[in-house]
Amino acid sequence: MILEHIIVGSMEVNCYLLGSETSKDAVIIDPGDDYPKIKKLLERLKLNPKFIINTHGHMDHIGADDKFNLPVYIHRLDAGCLINPEKNLSAMFGLAYSVKSVAWPLDDGKTINLENLNLEIIHTPGHTPGSICIKVNNIVFTGDTLFQGGIGRTDFPGASESNLFRSIREKLLTLDDETIIYPGHGPNSTIGQERKSNPFLIGI
Repeated sequence: MILEHIIVGSMEVNCYLLGSETSKDAVIIDPGDDYPKIKKLLERLKLNPKFIINTHGHMDHIGADDKFNLPVYIHRLDAGCLINPEKNLSAMFGLAYSVKSVAWPLDDGKTINLENLNLEIIHTPGHTPGSICIKVNNIVFTGDTLFQGGIGRTDFPGASESNLFRSIREKLLTLDDETIIYPGHGPNSTIGQERKSNPFLIGI
């Protein structure tokens, strides 16, 4: 398995490139911005991107979706964010961003196959109604649901603090402590580390 990440955009989003070592086929997770930077890394790694997965529909995570001319996967409850500037929050910055690429809706429990890699979709509503995490072997891409020492914001339209805590408690803290988390912002961590030291998770 090939796994690289690159920090993109003014919001410093973690964009991940996940690929097969045999075929070099790859998925781009959250290409929020800086298309030339992402493209250069793909070329350096000799990866052939096949599709994009957005962990949720906010602009800082979807901003370069159209640049790659690839199918885009997103949870069906966030699919509207791709075409609605109010929902993807670009309108807050005086923009009217929308994604024109073909979007494929995801549901909880769906598995997307990439060669010998199985990407399991875990619906974790809270930061947005359609936020997802993506589990592959012993790692999980948590988007803006869970960070090292933090959790996703719940002060945006459609967010829910109670749903966020429920998602973390029932969908993430049930994973093995050794599971590595790769969040949408900031450094990686493990489920065990967050269970023990994340101040937002005390008592949930």
